[in-house]
Parts: sequence; C-alpha cells; structure tokens
Amino acid sequence: MPHYDVFNGDADGLCALQQLRLADLCESLLITGVKRDIALLDRVPVEAATGVTVLDISLDKNRAALERLLAANVPVCYVDHHVAGKPISHPALDLHLGTLPDRGTSLLVDEMLNGRFRAWAVVGTFGDNFDQRARQAAAPLGLTDRMLESLRELGILLNYNGYGETVADLHVAPDALFRRIQPYADPFDLIAGDGIITTLREGYAADMAQARTCQPECADAGHRLFILPDQTWSRRVSGVFANELAQQSPNQAHAILTRSRNGCSVVSVRAPLAHPAGADVLCRAFATGGGRQAAAGINALPEQEIDHFVEAFLAAFETHTGGAGSVIHPL
Repeated sequence: MPHYDVFNGDADGLCALQQLRLADLCESLLITGVKRDIALLDRVPVEAATGVTVLDISLDKNRAALERLLAANVPVCYVDHHVAGKPISHPALDLHLGTLPDRGTSLLVDEMLNGRFRAWAVVGTFGDNFDQRARQAAAPLGLTDRMLESLRELGILLNYNGYGETVADLHVAPDALFRRIQPYADPFDLIAGDGIITTLREGYAADMAQARTCQPECADAGHRLFILPDQTWSRRVSGVFANELAQQSPNQAHAILTRSRNGCSVVSVRAPLAHPAGADVLCRAFATGGGRQAAAGINALPEQEIDHFVEAFLAAFETHTGGAGSVIHPL
C-alpha cells in the first residue's frame, strides 16, 4: 500500500515537500491542486494508505478527513502554518504547527530537518512573500546578493504557477512541477538546468505586464483594492500581484478581486507588511474565506456581497492606517 504526499500547489507547499523528500526519499502518490484547492485530505483512500504527509493546507479545513485517517490508525505527519482551530491529538499524528505571521511551512520543515536543505526553505519563504524572513534564514548560507535574488525569483515563479481557478489555468500542474523539481538537491541547479523556469519566467512577465496596467477601484493612504477581469492571465496573477503591491507599499492593505466564470469573485487580501495581521479574520467572515494573518482570501465572493466586503476591508485595517478609504467606483 502506498504513502501519500498531500500538499498545497504553491511555492511553500512544493518547497516543504522537496526538503522532506530530499531527507527521506520514498515512493509516494501525490495529491495537490491549485493554490486555493485545500480540501485535499478527502482524496486519500483510508483503506489504502500506509502513511500520509500533509503540508501547507489548513488543518481546520481538513479536520474530518484527518480524523478518519487517525481512526484507522494511519500515521500522519502534518506540517502547516495556517490557523488550525480546535487542537487535535492522537498517537498516530505527528503534528507541527506554527502561526507566526512571517514563517511558512517551508521554515517549519527546515526546523524539523535542522536546516539540511535551507536553500529550498528560503525559496519557499520568498514565495510566501516573507522577504525579510527569507533573507534572515539565508544568512548562514553566505550567498551573494545576486544568488539571493535568484532564489527570490524562483520562489515567486513557483508561487505564481499555483494560482488559477483550475489546473488548466496553470502553466504546469503542481504534481508535475514537483516531479521536475525533485531531482535537484540544490535549487541553483534547477534554475540553471531546467527549461521549465524559462517558461514560468516568460509567463510571469507577460501576465504581470497586464496586471500593472490596472488602476485601483478604491484607494486611500491605508488601502488599495483592484478588480481584475475574468481572464486566464488575471486568475494566474492575482496572488503574486497582491504580493508585489504589498512589497511596494508596506503600510497599505491590499485586496485583489478577480472575476470568475461562475459570476463570483476570487479575493486575495494582504495585510500591511508593516503590521502583518488581520487578513485571516477579515476573510473568514465570509463563507468561503480563510488563510493566515498576513495573507488570506475568499474563494467565491458573490456579486451581492462585494459592497459588504469593501466596507469590511476598509474597516479591518483602520487601526494601523488611520481611517477608512474612499468609496468604491461603480462596477
């Protein structure tokens, strides 16, 4: 019977699994998807699994599936940095949780492995938009500024590839991308030796060029909100565009609403980097919302709730930004 690796399809999930499999190579079946596809543990057949590794998906969103596995005494190693909800304990569960606003799953795995594959942890941390924390983690590696920037770009590109409404929106399916990454113990060898990086770099540049022409629908000293059209490029770029905006304006909160085929909007929220908290609370107030303190989202925001979301967004970060913003333009 097989071991299952269940992981978020973004940079943090990919780099967390890369570290673990470099440390302990085993044959496994991969279960993953687009970044927002986080209810993944349901896909593990309880009767067939000899063990399960779970990385970078909310325990709270996968609680029922986890409890089914544990009831069958399936060993589960669970590593994650999102809000977990009610504590859970079981002899078959090896649980590693951390919800600091600047530490993702890649750094939790790095801690478990005593820094054995630190460069990959740095890539994942850059991908999660924790630039300062990534640079701190990289300090013992003695990298030049150029090398550090290469790891940062790789993290951004891997993260960019995870965004989309379906896997068809992505340049590479996350499970296939992991198999491309897996042979490389050193991320610099991947950067130099695999053409997939060129594909992602070119796609990122083209999509971001379109995003950067967009103007905010709502803006003040503490907030910016953008609405992107229902296009493949905008579905791919929503998260990394939000990250770029957050880096450019660390005292502002940012929200990206991306129109979806189903008539709803997909929402990405970034708390101000200067005060990285509150994004998860804001998004969890809506039916399909979740995330972490610094970055969160809503998977399907109905049209009739947009005005309510805008009001909540402008109010959520008032404490640090000095007041509410301007009224949203008519849509």
